[in-house]
Amino acid sequence: MPTLDKVSVDLMVVLGTTTMPIHQVMRLSRGAIIELDATEADEVKILANTLPIASGVVLVDRNRIAVEVKQMLPKAVGSR
Repeated sequence: MPTLDKVSVDLMVVLGTTTMPIHQVMRLSRGAIIELDATEADEVKILANTLPIASGVVLVDRNRIAVEVKQMLPKAVGSR
């Protein structure tokens, strides 16, 4: 499948989310800590081109971080 070799997909792993007023965002600086609505034991969301495709867990091995896919999500209706 040589045509797939040139297709790029942006992958994102969402550890958690938060909401804060814009004035707090504007005051963020290096070293700021942003609390998320998740713990280290919670599953993470895996997105491909901003679309949820799977969930998984974070693995840490010395100084390397990885994500193990635990469940593929069902394909959304109307998506390709």
